[in-house]
Amino acid sequence: MALSRTKLCRGGREYRSPQNDRPPTLAPRSIRLSAAAIGVAALAACGARRDADSAGPSFDGSGTSAEGSAGITAEAGGPGPTAADESGGAKFDVADGGGVSTSAEGGPTDLCHVVDEMDAVGDCSEEAPAGSFDPDTQWTWTGPGGEVSIVPALVANLTDDNGDGEINLCDVPDVVVVAGSLTFAPAAIWVLDGATGAEHFSTQGWLDPLVTPALGDIDGDGLIEIVAATPGNTLGGVGDPSFLVAFEHDGKMKWQSTSPIDHSQGFAIALADIDADGDVEIIADDTVTDENGQALWVAPPQVGWTENDTFHCTATAVADLDGDGQQEIILGKTAYRADGTQYYNAPSLEPGFPQIANLDDDPMPEILVTTRAGASVLEHDGTVKLLNATPTGDLAPAWFRPATVHDFDGDNVSEVALSSASHYSVVERDMQIVWTAAVLDASGWSAGTAFDFLGDGVAEAMYSDEIDLHVFDGGDGAPRLTSARESPTLIEYPTVADVDNDGSAEILVVSFGAGAPALQVIRDREDRWIQARRIWNQHTYHVTNVREDGTIPQHEVPSWQSLNTYRTNAQIEGGSLCKPRPEG
Repeated sequence: MALSRTKLCRGGREYRSPQNDRPPTLAPRSIRLSAAAIGVAALAACGARRDADSAGPSFDGSGTSAEGSAGITAEAGGPGPTAADESGGAKFDVADGGGVSTSAEGGPTDLCHVVDEMDAVGDCSEEAPAGSFDPDTQWTWTGPGGEVSIVPALVANLTDDNGDGEINLCDVPDVVVVAGSLTFAPAAIWVLDGATGAEHFSTQGWLDPLVTPALGDIDGDGLIEIVAATPGNTLGGVGDPSFLVAFEHDGKMKWQSTSPIDHSQGFAIALADIDADGDVEIIADDTVTDENGQALWVAPPQVGWTENDTFHCTATAVADLDGDGQQEIILGKTAYRADGTQYYNAPSLEPGFPQIANLDDDPMPEILVTTRAGASVLEHDGTVKLLNATPTGDLAPAWFRPATVHDFDGDNVSEVALSSASHYSVVERDMQIVWTAAVLDASGWSAGTAFDFLGDGVAEAMYSDEIDLHVFDGGDGAPRLTSARESPTLIEYPTVADVDNDGSAEILVVSFGAGAPALQVIRDREDRWIQARRIWNQHTYHVTNVREDGTIPQHEVPSWQSLNTYRTNAQIEGGSLCKPRPEG
């Protein structure tokens, strides 16, 4: 049996993958796994490879799914593996050895706790075997009442799965999903086991289904809280505000704010220590509160295009734009300092979604704002550098959708991925098209993400439109995976994390429709994809905004100086973050 090149796993073990031809079909697996059957076994020593007969929807040699594959088709990019080889090749599991491994220098490395401030980002050298893109549904969740979801699924450690009395990185990560009914009635938050989809607990069903929560330790107790919002405006009646609500890690209500959040249609919550004083602030639309939900200040509404000429930003960004040690609150066409004073105002822009990245040759960040009219780039001080670019020629309001920043093609320069209703495109930082693909998303404001699943330097681009999750080759846009989902789309997008702590990344995609489960988790059939971080805590996630244990940095490492990504996850190796390889 020929073996592929080895892949080093955490703990120094080797993973080897057989390169035999893929069998024509594998027995379909149950779409929901029993917690009793699997449970904490996902954290057994060095994560033994799942048997072929327990695999999910399978793929024939042509790349199309076999009967019962839940609508997934894939271009696998090479022959896939058969069942596990006789050597019992396996991936390192963080629970092996109590979460302690041996570093390259010979000393122990604690893999259960965060040990640095994310400023020691190493080069990536881990690679998956060739031909390792063979997607498989790991589990799906529909909820007891046929729930649906229209905001991104989030990931963090909220439960003590190994029973050692501590919640840390040696536990199975948990998936947090906001789910409700097709009528947009008030929803609940569900916390699911990342390995199996088993339900840990849910909150009361009085939350806004259009608001993306945020996860993080907001009170310094070492445990992650969930910050969400009550229904408002279109759900509770015109003019009704939302109120922030916080839950402890176990779902118990912590507080409800007395300060209203007056939004138009959905928004995303963010967490950051904006003034670097050691206390976490909560950013919700145009309102900044303290860790107890008490309002600190409210930004003036953005103006530009609604009937009453006001607009409430839907995914507010946070970044230290001027390098003074305190972070600005960026609504898009406007930004404010930590104390609420105006930092910039760009009146030539419409309101839109802000993204922060380095998009030129100077060391300072730029603000990419995607509005109805196109994509605009501002210098760090708000000076307009590029106004209303429309690379594909799609007309307004097609461009009003969150964007993604990542090095898609492995050239060590970050590109931008944009949606424009009928196209999903990767463009250079000057907005010249690298590739574009047809998608279907005229109804909403869906976004995308990216991840280099194989560690080969070329990332895969992911986008969820009204009917499918699409995974494209980041270098040329060739389709790698099409998986059925359903949604009128709001600002949801697929997320990527190692949700079962097996050392291999998974994709999470939500659905808002009767024809698809509320949440699908997709893995590589043999768990060969390289490892992602085990957290995705908010809509404006950019890696350095949160440690893997959910603590919020007092002094956030500027993401544009290290990874230069936005709305994408980072691969990790040996418990450390990776950055792009140097050229050559």
